[in-house]
Amino acid sequence: MSSSPTAIDSSTLLAAFNAELQPERFKDYGPNGLQVEGKPRIGKIVSGVTASRALIDAAIEVGADALFVHHGLFWRGQDGTVTGWMKQRLQRLLAHDINLFAYHLPLDAHPTLGNNAQLGARLGLRATGRFGEQELGFIGRPADGVPLTDAAALALRLEKVLNRPVTQVGQAQEAIQNIAWCSGGAQGYFEAAIAAGAQAFITGEISEPQAHLARECGVLFFACGHHATERYGAPALAAHVAASLGVAHQFIDIDNPA
Repeated sequence: MSSSPTAIDSSTLLAAFNAELQPERFKDYGPNGLQVEGKPRIGKIVSGVTASRALIDAAIEVGADALFVHHGLFWRGQDGTVTGWMKQRLQRLLAHDINLFAYHLPLDAHPTLGNNAQLGARLGLRATGRFGEQELGFIGRPADGVPLTDAAALALRLEKVLNRPVTQVGQAQEAIQNIAWCSGGAQGYFEAAIAAGAQAFITGEISEPQAHLARECGVLFFACGHHATERYGAPALAAHVAASLGVAHQFIDIDNPA
């Protein structure tokens, strides 16, 4: 958390986010950018993973002028009504004049500050390539050049960094050096990771087909939590932009077991 008397126009902040994240490059599941318009001048940004009511309430409590999140309010396939939980979230944002900025796939993909880049850095992995649809997946090796001895060593590293248990499917037949990862609900990228030469794949969730693929293809699958794997991009990107513009930033992590 930092403090600053500086305030900037909301349009300036939007332009800075767009310049970093280039949302026009992505085909996404909802709108990227400014999802809810608030006050025209912004002095404090709060970042978080999801625009939940708990995060909105926490942002109100600390005097935020803007929220920057990975999971916004609007998604393809919603019925478009403003009732129930949607009304409650929007009501709070509008009553306190808080701008909501949300970036989904662009935040996953950013080469240094995004969810995948930041997850890899924390896990001690150095990316050497990209894979999958829209090249969201990262593939690389341990940054220190030392292969992990076995599946247990990788599982231990994941649990230590993410501070939660992980689900492992499959067993390594040799030392692990080619590791692919894609944060959140990227279990559908598993086949692309296998094709890219991965010995292990790290993501947030697992569905029924991936367990069979892991066993049949001899590639480890680690499901480490959707929220747990996606809580690093939003604060990294927001902190970078806030510092460049001279405004305050605070990350608020709302616990989520998923």
